[in-house]
Amino acid sequence: MIKKSMVQRENDYRKRGTAFVLFSVVAGMVGLAFASEPLYRIFCQVTGYAGTTQVATSVPKSNEVLKRIVAVRFDANVNSKMPWSFKPVQREIKVRLGEQALAYFEATNNSDQPLVGTASFNVTPYKAAIHFNKIDCFCFTQQVLKPGQIMKMPVSFFVDPELAKDSGADDLTTITLSYTFFQDDDQSAAKKLSAERIDAKDDVNSKKAVASSSG
Repeated sequence: MIKKSMVQRENDYRKRGTAFVLFSVVAGMVGLAFASEPLYRIFCQVTGYAGTTQVATSVPKSNEVLKRIVAVRFDANVNSKMPWSFKPVQREIKVRLGEQALAYFEATNNSDQPLVGTASFNVTPYKAAIHFNKIDCFCFTQQVLKPGQIMKMPVSFFVDPELAKDSGADDLTTITLSYTFFQDDDQSAAKKLSAERIDAKDDVNSKKAVASSSG
């Protein structure tokens, strides 16, 4: 009995050691992905982590448009430090799996100076993200708006027909695409635009002064 107990203990130690090694390897891989932005983005796109969608240049020709329909809702948010208004032009559209769709968002600069904004996004529920493909999007791209300027920004996408084969998504009827605008750390484009506005104003004032003196 004593000998058997020792063998069992030894096996238990081995199992714990193996589990610890495997956990360490997985944790190390995830940590490496998070430490490197390119690897992190690949990790997110492959797994749909945090609602990260897939990226496509177009709808594959092999794509089959299915009868199954999902509702895609649109949500827009602005960081509290960003003096912009931001909203979806349409609140919801219904699309068939595999069908390309187009939606629009609208941003307004409510400040008295040019500003550069950048939008982040996610898709919920997270299990839908791996099947949501963006073809064209304004996310992670600097958007420069003049004071009072209103800009419409398109989002082209499709929901992969593979979603129909995902047993974990059998109950999925609604997907929400959400964007949040932040004031970009790099405001060089806005400063350049401000300088051009000042130069143009000075030029106009100079011409007025010349005209006035000539008269």
